[in-house]
Amino acid sequence: MREKLKCAVIGATGMVGQRFLTLLENHPYFEVTAVAASARSAGLTYEEAVSGRWKMSAPIPEAVRSMTVLDASKIEEIGNRANFVFCAVDMKKDQILALEEAYARAEIPVISNNSANRWTGDVPMVIPEINADHLAVIEAQRKRLGTSRGFIAVKPNCSIQSYVPALTPLRKYGLREVLVTTYQAISGAGKTFDSWPEMIDNVIPYIGGEEEKSEREPLKIWGELRGGEIVAAKTPLVTSQCIRVPVSDGHTAAVFMSFENTPPRETILEEWKSFRGLPQLLGLPSAPEQFITYFDEDNRPQAKLDRDLYGGMGVSCGRLRTDTMFDYKFVGLSHNTLRGAAGGGVLIAELLYRQGYLG
Repeated sequence: MREKLKCAVIGATGMVGQRFLTLLENHPYFEVTAVAASARSAGLTYEEAVSGRWKMSAPIPEAVRSMTVLDASKIEEIGNRANFVFCAVDMKKDQILALEEAYARAEIPVISNNSANRWTGDVPMVIPEINADHLAVIEAQRKRLGTSRGFIAVKPNCSIQSYVPALTPLRKYGLREVLVTTYQAISGAGKTFDSWPEMIDNVIPYIGGEEEKSEREPLKIWGELRGGEIVAAKTPLVTSQCIRVPVSDGHTAAVFMSFENTPPRETILEEWKSFRGLPQLLGLPSAPEQFITYFDEDNRPQAKLDRDLYGGMGVSCGRLRTDTMFDYKFVGLSHNTLRGAAGGGVLIAELLYRQGYLG
């Protein structure tokens, strides 16, 4: 049995950091050996630092409960305790860019949940089932950074994972136009109903920055490695609206799509059923057995019933039917803090580990 790699969670006191810790408890590849946050939490035990603001249904993992929280800016100290880090900090974008690059230059690989580096040309933004080949750009990134081991890899926006997986195997039919509206859970804002009571019985038709991410990030995921960077795809054209709804977890997407060569409905269903990626082929610990699950019932998928499919790592679809303006429409669902955030980050780390990038 291989010795586990040591990892640290940076931004460990926030909601996504908490989720990372619960997912990494007893992980077969990784062991959490350090937790870090802002200077105001440094020096406290982890239990003290999250007192009154632990947001997970599972208890604080025993292995980290008594750990002393480190200052996230103390890179050398954290590097002495961990082989790589998961980053989920709540800081301004320019500060995140500087922090993540500083870790990478210190030869500490970074798997980031943040958006700051998603459009850095030589930073792979990965949904492991879809664009695992983009990890090859790490070689070019290391040359730029002057590192032999350090690099940054990022997870894409949480909401796009409710529809990009379903669209990916259909691009071969000349996917031309996509219109999507996402209905996003409050945990995407790091909130619960206790901390955000004004969301009860309410819908907010705006989420800052989400529509740009929804329209642009799929194109990088579908892009190709060229000249030491990822060049975004030019098609399909994607337009979106993003709405905050009173749901605790789970982002739902209503999707409309048009094709150059419109496939039959049965073909689309078979494409979804047979869609496998490298995580499934490698049997990675966090990989869902079935990447996309289709529900025949008219009232599925539902966030409350289906967001935890395959431990929250499965994507579900339903209501595929023809449309009066587009060729087809359907509904997608993914768990935003599992598949869309910490779980997606852990799956990226598992893939990096198996491919030798974290060794």
